[in-house]
Amino acid sequence: MNIGIVGIGRMGAAIAERLLKHGDKVTVWNRTRAKAEALQAAGATVADTPAQLARSCDLVLSILTDAAAITTAFEGRDGVLSADLGGKLFVEMSTVRPETERALAAQLQARGAALIDCPVGGTTGPAREGKLLGFVGGEAANLERARPVLEILCRRIEHAGPVGAGASLKLAINLPLLVYWQAVGEALALCEPLGIEPARLVSIFADTSGGPNVLKTRGGMLADAMRGVPPASTTFNIDSIRKDMATMIEEARALGYDELPVTARALECFDQVSRTGLGDGDAVMLPMTWLKQNRNQ
Repeated sequence: MNIGIVGIGRMGAAIAERLLKHGDKVTVWNRTRAKAEALQAAGATVADTPAQLARSCDLVLSILTDAAAITTAFEGRDGVLSADLGGKLFVEMSTVRPETERALAAQLQARGAALIDCPVGGTTGPAREGKLLGFVGGEAANLERARPVLEILCRRIEHAGPVGAGASLKLAINLPLLVYWQAVGEALALCEPLGIEPARLVSIFADTSGGPNVLKTRGGMLADAMRGVPPASTTFNIDSIRKDMATMIEEARALGYDELPVTARALECFDQVSRTGLGDGDAVMLPMTWLKQNRNQ
């Protein structure tokens, strides 16, 4: 099977690397061609356009920044929808609102193709190790067609319902994680006078009922940030977090809720951090930067 990947950002690249190491034939496309070309040495083929990629692949994964990027890749000049798509299967993995996935599924169905949405939980490390969580919306038969590929990428696959259900579940499971970065900054403010060594303090937090899995996997990076050492690389940047939180708020309003007060206030704090120029910085910088910005001297 020739697998296509539309969108070679951090996660798209990590997913491509995983599939290539598994021995799959992978074709990639990205708006910034250099990011796609970086995978050539690992064995990937680079398509000139999304349409070219779609024509040459049996199954196409797409993992793009937002709904606007999906529109560009699928509906733009030489976009996916301009190709002959009869019988092809698409797995849309972007973190967007469910209505975006449903609209795209209808466009693809009109051209003889099928779509499931499968946004994933996890960052680049789990992607390279095949340990993502896959949240699927779509017909069961289409999931079964995609399952051999998804099982290479995911340690757990949850079929949540029809197209769009995966997007809903992904927004929901990410919400507590994202607001946690603000909560941990506020918690650190309370224990700052104690002078406890960062690694020890993170270990204490991780061992309590309030310590999420992210402290077990990224606690070392947080401890380094507390010492003033930023991460050597970024796995989930602050501006992506802000985009996802804004999407959560928009979806809640569409469902009839006036607000998500905790999410909205945390987003305001993260906006403050981004305005300092740290938008492309890693999430572990959020609590430390907020502490510095809000400490009264």
